[in-house]
Amino acid sequence: MTEVPGLDVVGLTAWLADTHPELADAPLTASVIAGGRSNLTYAVDGAHTPLIVRRPPLGHVLSSAHDMRREHRVISALAGSAVPVPKAIAVVDDTADARVTGTVFFVMERASGRVLARPAHNASYTPAGLRSLSIELIERLADLHAVDPAAVGLEDFGRPDGYLARQLTTWRRQLDASRSRATPALDALQASLTGGMPASGRSGIVHGDYRLDNALVVGDADDPHISAILDWEMATLGDPFVDLGIFALYWDIASLPGGLEGAVPSAVDPAAGYPAFDELVAVYAERAGIEIPDLRWYRAFAAYKLAVILEGIHFRYQAGDTVGSGFDRMGALVEPLATKGLEVR
Repeated sequence: MTEVPGLDVVGLTAWLADTHPELADAPLTASVIAGGRSNLTYAVDGAHTPLIVRRPPLGHVLSSAHDMRREHRVISALAGSAVPVPKAIAVVDDTADARVTGTVFFVMERASGRVLARPAHNASYTPAGLRSLSIELIERLADLHAVDPAAVGLEDFGRPDGYLARQLTTWRRQLDASRSRATPALDALQASLTGGMPASGRSGIVHGDYRLDNALVVGDADDPHISAILDWEMATLGDPFVDLGIFALYWDIASLPGGLEGAVPSAVDPAAGYPAFDELVAVYAERAGIEIPDLRWYRAFAAYKLAVILEGIHFRYQAGDTVGSGFDRMGALVEPLATKGLEVR
């Protein structure tokens, strides 16, 4: 892979010309726009429309955590729903031919918009605009959870019964596969979550990583809107309140200790116009027409998931299998984040 890490651009150009000649135009160029923390994402130019290619990360990875087919399937299923998603083009198993990535990869159109990931990105918007954008973001989450999986062909996308117990098993397996050092606080949080597990009363399509910087934003300073929700690699059928837990973690991540604000940046800043999480929960409840239960377990589980992900990144960084900068700091965040999870629990 000589052009960019993990992607043969010459091979991608040939593949596109062979399989989607209506999109082929000229030799393609590509650049990594996100890499190493989860799936690798490439911006591809030179086709008739700008494209995105997604593939699993390099090196050590739990196979079920980065399933390209699942991500492609859910984006395809949600096309035309109240949840805005990019247009899916194809999912390809390249493991045998090694023509493009040597893995399963998928291609989608690049939706318009920008990501709000850091406080500096707020400067383009008024406080009223950021407030309305926040409300739209939580309303789209309620809309996602209201989608009937069977109506969009996702009735077999997951098993809602026993979802939370299986999630704990999956993430415990992920942690065990990434162990290279002692993590006492993370182990304590894992043990804590096995007791007092909520009885899941609802089920629906779960995004799994729902947060502001997984949305693309269009519009002017006073009236920004969401053009697409991204990063569906953890999507499944299960307890929708898991999404509220992870949303809460990222919404308030700038206030968490241990250097998370610098390593996992967020644009969310109440001074810029963003509402408090509790206000957004009320908006969700009204949109969904339900009462929201105690979310402490879900918030602790979110901290656990992110801590396990960061431990996996630390493992891959130690092995030299990350693409990009900043990964040297991830390992130091695991125990402070797990400690915060124990406090929430």
